[in-house]
Amino acid sequence: MKNSFGSLKLLSVGGRELRYASLPELERGGRSLSRLPYALRILLENLLRREDGVHVTASDIEGLMAWEAKAEPSREIAFMPARVLLQDFTGVPAVVDLAAMRDAMRAMGGKPGRINPLQPAELVIDHSVQVDEYGTEAAFLLNGQKEFERNQERYAFLRWGQSAFRNFRVVPPSTGIVHQVNLEYLARLVMAETGPDGALWAYPDTLVGTDSHTTMINGLGVLGWGVGGIEAEAAMLGQPISMLIPQVIGFRLKGKLREGATATDLVLMVTQILRKRGVVGKFVEFFGPGLAELRLADRATIANMAPEYGATCGIFPVDQVAIDYLAFSGRPAEQIALAEAYTKAQGLFQTADSPEAEYTDVLELDLGDVVPALAGPRRPQDRVALPDVKSGFAVELEKLLAAPRKGATAPASPDSKADATYLGESFSLGHGAVVIAAITSCTNTSNPSVMIAAGLVAKKAVEKGLTAKPWVKTSLAPGSKVVTDYLAEAGLTPYLDALRFNLVGYGCTTCIGNSGPVPAPISKAIEEGQLVAVSVLSGNRNFEGRVNAEVRANYLASPPLVVAYALAGRIDVDLTRDPIGTGKDGKPVYLADIWPTQAEIEAAMTAAVLPEMFKRQYADVFAGDPAWRELPVPTGDTYAWDPASTYVRRAPFFDNLPAEPAPLREITGARVLAVFGDSITTDHISPAGSIKKDSPAGKYLMEHGVDPKDFNSYGSRRGNHEVMVRGTFANIRLRNRLVPEIEGGFTMHLPDRTPMTIYDAAMQYGEEGVPLVILAGKEYGSGSSRDWAGKGPRLLGVRAVVAESFERIHRSNLIGMGIMPLEFLPGESVQSHGLTGEEIISIEGLVEGVANEFRGGREVTVVARREDGSTLRFRARVRLDTPQEIVYYRHGGILQYVLRQLVQQG
Repeated sequence: MKNSFGSLKLLSVGGRELRYASLPELERGGRSLSRLPYALRILLENLLRREDGVHVTASDIEGLMAWEAKAEPSREIAFMPARVLLQDFTGVPAVVDLAAMRDAMRAMGGKPGRINPLQPAELVIDHSVQVDEYGTEAAFLLNGQKEFERNQERYAFLRWGQSAFRNFRVVPPSTGIVHQVNLEYLARLVMAETGPDGALWAYPDTLVGTDSHTTMINGLGVLGWGVGGIEAEAAMLGQPISMLIPQVIGFRLKGKLREGATATDLVLMVTQILRKRGVVGKFVEFFGPGLAELRLADRATIANMAPEYGATCGIFPVDQVAIDYLAFSGRPAEQIALAEAYTKAQGLFQTADSPEAEYTDVLELDLGDVVPALAGPRRPQDRVALPDVKSGFAVELEKLLAAPRKGATAPASPDSKADATYLGESFSLGHGAVVIAAITSCTNTSNPSVMIAAGLVAKKAVEKGLTAKPWVKTSLAPGSKVVTDYLAEAGLTPYLDALRFNLVGYGCTTCIGNSGPVPAPISKAIEEGQLVAVSVLSGNRNFEGRVNAEVRANYLASPPLVVAYALAGRIDVDLTRDPIGTGKDGKPVYLADIWPTQAEIEAAMTAAVLPEMFKRQYADVFAGDPAWRELPVPTGDTYAWDPASTYVRRAPFFDNLPAEPAPLREITGARVLAVFGDSITTDHISPAGSIKKDSPAGKYLMEHGVDPKDFNSYGSRRGNHEVMVRGTFANIRLRNRLVPEIEGGFTMHLPDRTPMTIYDAAMQYGEEGVPLVILAGKEYGSGSSRDWAGKGPRLLGVRAVVAESFERIHRSNLIGMGIMPLEFLPGESVQSHGLTGEEIISIEGLVEGVANEFRGGREVTVVARREDGSTLRFRARVRLDTPQEIVYYRHGGILQYVLRQLVQQG
């Protein structure tokens, strides 16, 4: 630390003296700290503490202090998070990459042990459990057994990583969702770590995570956001995250929630408001008198959904609510004392008297305006007030029926029905039947108020004699074991069980696509009637094809409303007016009859949610159960790859890597692999969900001796690039305009115009030596932070993506894999240029621009040669936004750059 500003000070807390970089010291020169948003003060401390004259200069610190709220971001800074958070879907390929880098390091003459996390990296196994069994007391045990059977090889690999890499810890399966474990246990709020100088330092807990909902921790005042696995690996290896100082949108909250409204309803309204405003690439900071009305769990619910409203993060400043939560969740006394003393000393502690910061823009919401609502049927920002759900579904049904479906010769009738028998009952199903009702992980199960509310709805429903409809697959997948503790303490578990909302596992289930199969009789009815079946889930994602391949309409809802729709059994009902069912007395029962009051919820929470629950459940959180502890684990600094493995294979990205990057090649004579419309998500790009027998990935697995019943999911096989590249762009709901009549991962090979899978076409183009490009509309790559959304296209041979706009994380992932992101100029698009995708594409000025760091302007010329020989030329904007991103692109990717740097350092 160069300490140019004389900010080095000592903080005495609990008998310890800790060094810290004091932000108030910066005010001596007449600078005002209070005008900066809270989130930017955290970034400022990060620079101040790390000033070395190379990665961070005094000019960087001055530049952030002089932040102009309304200005377009232009100044680059190097942010170094205090720790990295991983979940197993993205964590396994990250550890695979690190293991492959160790092999490459040895091959290049370096020391494999140099490939090592340099700060805490924590992985929570939470994405592998599937809802195979449900509705019985044995569901949790049986799902856990199947999870271990399917994933034993992956888990052994992670345990090897835990022993082989320093600063790497793994939270075993059946513990909880990564974000809730982070909130309840892993988050420090303020770090106390030994620095390079051997002294004890205090500094803010900051992080990046390989799940986009890492932002949930912003509810505690901890700055963190989701990045691709590629960026996370680089951060683990000590590479700062290059970023532009962002704009910050202030969101003022006032008033209090009305009776009957939940935190879920609040976040759906916030999501709708912020999506409409447009906050992609921006920070959002919540402030105002309404904060006093929100518990920490309510704040975490709002912060969790930042990817849904498009922001990099949605942060709440540290205040007494945050400090009290640390105590309530069982953190050590010295950690709590340090957090309070440090944040107050640094001007990072918010009170009612704190001056209002300057913001790029300010939005406002009266909490009293929030009403019960759902969001769907395709996107989390498509909020529908509860009274309008029935009519809204009728409108959406027309669109869904009109859309062509693979294998369907004609559209289904709006009145289509199909009969089925299940659980001893016979019934007729139509469009709008709710076949999945899931109280599922992180958005809502962090929040005792909505979980208790769900239990109370179940209790009142059972007492009235109501039951869940037999065609509804019900499940309860809490975010941590604390949830089941307080539901049991409140006496609500028996009522949830009575409605078949039995515990199915602790982890990300339905929301990530691990909903498991729909029961065979229900599946057959959906197929026979070509029915638009529905899921209602308390998650945060409802993109097409995500929840279940057989379910075409998906709605986000609060846990109590999930229970309500399981009772109703259909979405085309107005729960504010129509009966939800018939009671044991033969009279109609309405939602209002079983909805708990706020006073009832508060009383149950006060009695049932206890601090000792957190202490007990996290006392030995890294130990795992006997199955985890007894796993046979390989040893050694480098991993002994099994050539027969279909789960874990050495990543190919570092094979034969030269010590210096090869000269850049122009993109000429490229073919278009696909032409997409707006809102193509990482779910459309990256493999997710189940693997079909007739898919390229399914054929590969069968060729390698894997029975279809043992396919597992794409997520569980993310450590095998051969499976993942075959599943890239294989989403069953994908629409490629090159083959508009086919739904799914198909394209047309050119110039012979042969329809085939995207994978097969890419492999044929590769044999022909033809580079590939993607053309797309707005918000390309929105959704989860999926590293394979970047890795898959790279292995398919995609060299560039030309889109109207990119989601932040995916743009970074493309660059991290050496793929060029280009944007159409404002007002221009595939349609405006008359592009069909059958053109031959070349890009002029790319190599020269990279060589000159685009000092002459961040635009290139795209040349599209049509079949008739005519040529279209248009300009496109290069989305390499920082000098460091140009360096990554020149090296062919961020990890290739880091590896070369480490080799040079010896």
